[in-house]
Amino acid sequence: MNEPVDAKKRTYSEEAHAINARDVSFSFDSVRMHYIPGEVLATHIVNVMHLVLPEGERAMAQALSEALPYIKDERLREEVQGFVGQETMHANSHEGARKHLQSIGLDAEGYVNKVAWLVDRILGDHGLTGRAKEEWLKERLGLFAGMEHFTAVLGEWLLNADILEEVGMHPTMLDLVRWHGAEEVEHRSVVYDAYMYLDGSYARRARTAVLATATLLPLFIISTAYLFQKDPSQDKGRNWPWQFVSATVRGVIPKFTVFFTEMPRYLNPKFHPSQLGSMDTALRYLAHSPAARASGHSPAPRAEGQ
Repeated sequence: MNEPVDAKKRTYSEEAHAINARDVSFSFDSVRMHYIPGEVLATHIVNVMHLVLPEGERAMAQALSEALPYIKDERLREEVQGFVGQETMHANSHEGARKHLQSIGLDAEGYVNKVAWLVDRILGDHGLTGRAKEEWLKERLGLFAGMEHFTAVLGEWLLNADILEEVGMHPTMLDLVRWHGAEEVEHRSVVYDAYMYLDGSYARRARTAVLATATLLPLFIISTAYLFQKDPSQDKGRNWPWQFVSATVRGVIPKFTVFFTEMPRYLNPKFHPSQLGSMDTALRYLAHSPAARASGHSPAPRAEGQ
């Protein structure tokens, strides 16, 4: 874990690694409905990560695009542009997975469209101008910075969850979520740094972080329940609470308590996202990801000590 960084004093020359979108592609033809064998509920919890959450990532990328005209620091501008490119690729790749699952019987399109509509209505720019536009942009960036904290934590979990291979998760889906998770760790600081650059208010940061937690946890619960209910399989089982407890105990899914245990760390005034995860682990995976290697894209070298 990196040493704590004072976000308000951080300079972007400290980071030599460039964030860029990787032009990857995945073939889902052989992916079954329950791509984690024998783990129906766990499969749908992972589905939430890559079918529902990307709708929020689209809104996040839009907010950062709106922030670019206000950012004069060239290094931060470079990171924001790379972040937007990566999130666009995430959304496109997960859309391919959604369409495949839809084709084999998981009717998720209607629900995902409703989430997209809701995200746009709540977190869009609302056509504001002037001071109101700037304040709303700062509010959205604060909220997205809180959400990105959890996606980076989940990305770190995905990179280190060896049990997913042990239980036989389909290699394409495993590569998809780990590639995504690795890039979440790679760009973990960007939204936070953009927020600190444009605003930096601790009061807003704390308030929006609590709101992010209060939004993501119900979203996970409702979305998982919906996908489990829409699963057309006859063998999905009925005792979903036992499936949840069993998968949690065995580490097949992250503990839901992460939404609460991570808050004290994020609310620490000296916290910076560079303290999360391991950049080395993320870049090592991206260097060996089957999809990334097939695209011929390898990550740029990183300065020693990061």
